Amino acid sequence: MYSSAVYEICYQIMKYPPYAMQAIFLAILTIVSADMGGCTRCVCNVDDHAVLPVGLQFLVDAFMGNYWMVLVSSFAYSAGLGFLSMSTPPVLAGATGTCSAYEPECIGQGQKILFYTAVALIAMGMSGHLTSLGAFIAEQFMDSQSDLEDSMPCHFFLSFLMVILVPIAGVFAVYYIKPWSIRYGIPAICTLVATLIFLTGSCSYHAHRAQGSPLTTLFRVFVASASKIFRRCPRDASQLYEKLDDGYQISHTRRLRCLDKAAIILATQPLEQQQNNRWRLCRVTEVEETKSILCMIPICTTFILMGVVSSIGNTYFMEQATHMNRKVGRIKVPLPILLWFYDHAKQQFAKIYFQIGGLTRYGPPVGIAVSMIFAILCCITAAKVETRRLGAVKRHVLIDKPEETIPMSIFWLLPQFLLLGGLDGIADNSIGWFFINQVPPSMARYMVLFAIALFGVGIMGSVLSVYLVGEISGRGGKPSWFQETLNKSRLDQYYWTLAALAAANLVLYILMSIWYAYNDSRSEDDEAPDYGETAEPFDDNVQCCCCCA
Repeated sequence: MYSSAVYEICYQIMKYPPYAMQAIFLAILTIVSADMGGCTRCVCNVDDHAVLPVGLQFLVDAFMGNYWMVLVSSFAYSAGLGFLSMSTPPVLAGATGTCSAYEPECIGQGQKILFYTAVALIAMGMSGHLTSLGAFIAEQFMDSQSDLEDSMPCHFFLSFLMVILVPIAGVFAVYYIKPWSIRYGIPAICTLVATLIFLTGSCSYHAHRAQGSPLTTLFRVFVASASKIFRRCPRDASQLYEKLDDGYQISHTRRLRCLDKAAIILATQPLEQQQNNRWRLCRVTEVEETKSILCMIPICTTFILMGVVSSIGNTYFMEQATHMNRKVGRIKVPLPILLWFYDHAKQQFAKIYFQIGGLTRYGPPVGIAVSMIFAILCCITAAKVETRRLGAVKRHVLIDKPEETIPMSIFWLLPQFLLLGGLDGIADNSIGWFFINQVPPSMARYMVLFAIALFGVGIMGSVLSVYLVGEISGRGGKPSWFQETLNKSRLDQYYWTLAALAAANLVLYILMSIWYAYNDSRSEDDEAPDYGETAEPFDDNVQCCCCCA
């Protein structure tokens, strides 16, 4: 019975190679995330993958398709983890003439080059899978509903295997495998095996060709309006170009009127000739879609600071926990228990958000404001806990002993992890639905990736914030808030600074939210958004107006 069960699992994995690859990559992500939990610079570098998916999605839609993106990113992931394993001191010690100990002086220039190359390749691999793996799996069942129904039991079982068993196995493996070269070598081998398994089904996949990217529309509008920059818009908006027989249309609005020049019909050329040159003439609907995207940019800039606050969970929060007391009675709890509480809080707060009314018209904007409040509370809580931790360090004379365990329970950090989970849980959903409701349907699939990219910019911006705060705090001969160890640093002051910035960011967001003109919620009404129609003529000498209300 046991043998038949194992055979059935192996058979299903070979029958559906994408699931096998997804399971293995999930385990790798668990191991790598746990390994890098205490390394600020590593986490900040690997989190670059959050910014790449928007550009990769454009490549998928315009040129590559999901199959080739999954394949290329799989090889990039495999090579990146292989280089990461090779960058550890013992692997190339003989070839480079360096020592084999895990010490800074044993890391040569070759290892550094391999490490940073690995980081770039891993970011590419993670971004590629985030962009295309789910869509590629969906394509396999798109053409046959019966295949989808027949595969549901297998899909449920494999999903359970991936979500529950694989991450648990990955977490425990981290604590039993000590050499870093092996910790990274095993995932590298697994990714290569997963990629080869994926290739075995290449002939049977339903690979859809690239159909073109809606982002091209934005570029076309910019080019067309720039080519007619010295033209005057007609007084009557009905004279602008539009395909009346097209099912989906957006009425003309008077915001950002300089872009209307992209829809001007030139009297010197036949209309058919202008229609054939799509980079010189755009529809009013295409112009209005571009306007709606541009009008969202100011309010979107306020999302970046939430990414800065979110980044400290995987960096400084975990570094603080590393040398705190992890014992509960006689049991020593593992560090990932804090991440488990964080994930649980993230899920529960997201559920509460949807139950209260997250899909109503103003649900996403209110949810974003609530997540900003969570960011403020998280920073304030973290500052107070860090002040208490530094007090314990001074009382027990541990300032110059960074590797010693501080007699302060790790669960003092639990409130800030729960608040951080609330921040990320509500923000991820509310920002995603905000974009989906406010942008044209053709751009909706890009908006979830754009929300991730905004957080990614914030995560990378956290490195800049640390540098700037360190430089400013060190002026006038004063010691910088950031020293070589946490015991000598003043993270509490940095957290207070983030709390103040988050509060100012909340005020700025509220002002922009009042000013912004919202569309109806697409989750409640799937019809095209109504932007309001221009009832009267407008002036000849139009200029770019940034008023989006």
